[in-house]
Amino acid sequence: MGAAAANAGVQVPRGQLLRVGFASAAGSCLEWYDFFLYGNAAALVFAKLFFPKFDPVVGTLLAFATFGVGFFARPFGGLVFGHFGDRMGRRTVLVITLLLVGGGTFLIGVLPTYATIGLAAPALLVFLRLVQGFGAGAEYSGAVIYAVEHAPAGRRGWFGSWSPMGVAAGQLIAAGILALLAMLRSEQFLAWGWRIPFLLSLVLVAIGLWIRLRLMETPVFEAVRERRAVLKTPIRAAIAQHPKSFLVVLGARMAENGLGYLFPTWGLSYLTLQLGFSKAIALDAVTIATVAELVMVPVWSVLSDRVGRRAVYGGAAAFCVAFAFPFFLLLGTKSTPVVVFAMAVALGIGVAGMFGPQAAFFAELFGPQSRYSGFAFARELGSIISGGPAPTLASLLVLWFAGAPWGVACYIVVLAGITTAAVFWAPETYKVDITAESPYQTSPQRVAVRPIVS
Repeated sequence: MGAAAANAGVQVPRGQLLRVGFASAAGSCLEWYDFFLYGNAAALVFAKLFFPKFDPVVGTLLAFATFGVGFFARPFGGLVFGHFGDRMGRRTVLVITLLLVGGGTFLIGVLPTYATIGLAAPALLVFLRLVQGFGAGAEYSGAVIYAVEHAPAGRRGWFGSWSPMGVAAGQLIAAGILALLAMLRSEQFLAWGWRIPFLLSLVLVAIGLWIRLRLMETPVFEAVRERRAVLKTPIRAAIAQHPKSFLVVLGARMAENGLGYLFPTWGLSYLTLQLGFSKAIALDAVTIATVAELVMVPVWSVLSDRVGRRAVYGGAAAFCVAFAFPFFLLLGTKSTPVVVFAMAVALGIGVAGMFGPQAAFFAELFGPQSRYSGFAFARELGSIISGGPAPTLASLLVLWFAGAPWGVACYIVVLAGITTAAVFWAPETYKVDITAESPYQTSPQRVAVRPIVS
């Protein structure tokens, strides 16, 4: 990464860029390690440990329902922490959200099961999912904003990609650890093996805190504070002044978030329960596909710096529309290489093509005074509609279609179609001045960067 470009909105010394990137990626890695770990555990073990009195299919549905519960807390977290992020600054909120997400994950790792405490076990599981969701409601958006508000105008897609790469890295770590633990005997994995990855989240929390506690505020927010332009109710300004941006974020989230959970999380359940793959092979397929996503996120993000956010994001959504039915035809071959290829294409092209440029795109849709509130609240409202119910709805559709995947394929087409329309309805943002009070001002203003290490 280089120094500030000639048309930069902010000037970032070369030596600070990696520190900004790692600060952005660390929390996102933990957040999505937690969420994907929970989703994978819901597919593999939670039905047996927390809902053992039900039929396996019904138990899996209930386990995925607890997965979706966390999404209902996310908009409230986005609303509360987005408010403080716009009022007090980005850094403080990032520390708090990291602790909430990581603490909730660790406590799931020590939670007694149904066999020990009965109905209190699933009740506590739901409570901890709400804690995770409340913290996660502002974690990703804050991490993105922190990186993008340090970026030169021509490099915001690249800077913003650090958080999505952290997401893919978190998912990869979770899938990799579960793949290793899958080598345990079934009774060992159910008895204690599943707890290990939840307890290991403390390592990611420690790393994230070490990085974030050494940071200072972003230069863009400091400029807002210095000119006494901090708003009393930033979320009101975000909705009133930028209603189109708010709706664009909601629509753009449908496919990115829904399919981001459906392909790797529900797909794991589909591969094992419906197609008969072993847990080890299914996890290997998810792990390889996640590597493809991790590699392709920065590629699509950098491309969006060259050709625009809409072309890349909207193109990836349109690809998902076209790939929905072929995806399940490829899975239906039950050939391991073909299944791995299908998963890698779905995540590497479809999900990564949306997720990569999304970071800078959403940040650019709002002005700096209400950016955190608008970004976080709109994004997490979209999560309730898309990502939260996706695994549960997909499981129900397979049940209603007597094991056939075509209802899920239609569901993918609907989600991706909405996102395609929303993105191409949005204004192009990759040349806007992110320091300006209007998100669509294109004449750059230079903002000096203060040292980010205390």
